[in-house]
Amino acid sequence: MIDLKILRESPDVARDGIRKKHIDCDLEAVLKADEERRKLIVDVESLRAEQKSANAEMAQMQKGSPEFLEKVGEMRTLSSSIKEIDVALKALDETWNDLYLSVPNIPHESVPEGKSESENVEYKTWGEIPQQEAYQIPHYDFDWLEQILDFKRGTKVTGAGFPFFVGDGARLARSLVSFFLDQAGESGIQEMAVPFFVNAESATATGQLPDKEGQMYQTIQDGLYAIPTAEVPLTNFLRDEILEESDLPIYRCGYSACFRREAGSYGKDVRGLNRVHQFDKVEVLKWVKPETSYAELDSLREYAESLLQKLGLPYRALLMCGGVMGFSQTKQYDLEVWAMGQQRWLEVSSCSNFESFQSRRAKIRYKDLETGKNEFVHTLNGSGLAVPRVFVAILENGLQADGSVKLPEVLVPYMGKDRIEPK
Repeated sequence: MIDLKILRESPDVARDGIRKKHIDCDLEAVLKADEERRKLIVDVESLRAEQKSANAEMAQMQKGSPEFLEKVGEMRTLSSSIKEIDVALKALDETWNDLYLSVPNIPHESVPEGKSESENVEYKTWGEIPQQEAYQIPHYDFDWLEQILDFKRGTKVTGAGFPFFVGDGARLARSLVSFFLDQAGESGIQEMAVPFFVNAESATATGQLPDKEGQMYQTIQDGLYAIPTAEVPLTNFLRDEILEESDLPIYRCGYSACFRREAGSYGKDVRGLNRVHQFDKVEVLKWVKPETSYAELDSLREYAESLLQKLGLPYRALLMCGGVMGFSQTKQYDLEVWAMGQQRWLEVSSCSNFESFQSRRAKIRYKDLETGKNEFVHTLNGSGLAVPRVFVAILENGLQADGSVKLPEVLVPYMGKDRIEPK
């Protein structure tokens, strides 16, 4: 959530942020509810002060005297008024909290204007894109694809978007996760094994709720949510904690399966592994001091880029425009890898800065040594990397004229061979 001080003292800043993100948010209702809530709080505190003063006066009076009995009547009236305001305040608090949570984070000044993907800014490119050969086709058109990916049986067992990885397919997916985790460890990022389900408080802290509730799988009986990314449990690992300034920065990563309903997806975007409801990903999380967070965002993007460079996969980095960037982010880069068979870019990583938006919800603070005050940390996260589309790029970019797939050199030690061959 954004700083209340911004809402109260600089509402135009919040209005401009909402406009830039093209998000439907009734800021006037938020401001009105806040004003009403603050007035009720002032009223009830005034009545409680009056009640306290009356109690002190009664202590000096003779019990049963006319003055005492008159004060008893006043106290009953005060008590009744306080109860009425408390009931109204409780109801308004619930409304206010829902409204407050609906306000998106404010984009950084460097975020470009725009409302569609065509208005994202190409920040950089890496790698050569060669001329497509006739045999270089989309992975979903491989005539031997079922030897490594079984979509039909996945649909039978669970539903569309839940494929089985088979044989060399399963081994390649596992090799990618192992490679990503090993690279994180070599970069000083501590690995964690995370829960795949979280409670509503955790999903709210990271901004998935209420913004993306319709995209999340839920358990009815226990009220838990299947995680859309390891960002959610990783961030909440430090929820409600006050860190020492010397603890920062903290870098962690976690592998997880990720679950997304992806309602409304259609067309070529969902063919093969392009968009599925369950997939593997390694997520990198940073908790940092506010003054370093944008330098940390650059280093996070560069780290994710280094993985694609080691895999030898051409990619581009995009600076996301306001209307495409997420609800909670202040600035976001997406990395897209080139898929030769489809002749298109596929997103494999998002690297984002949330500033204090998540830490305010999660109450993650650190004690500033200079001021002695508790300050909110800044949180950042990035995919390092998501498996399915990297898997796709390896298949399509590595496809040879004889039908085999040549693997990136860095994966050979994990796979035990340099190519996948149809049987």
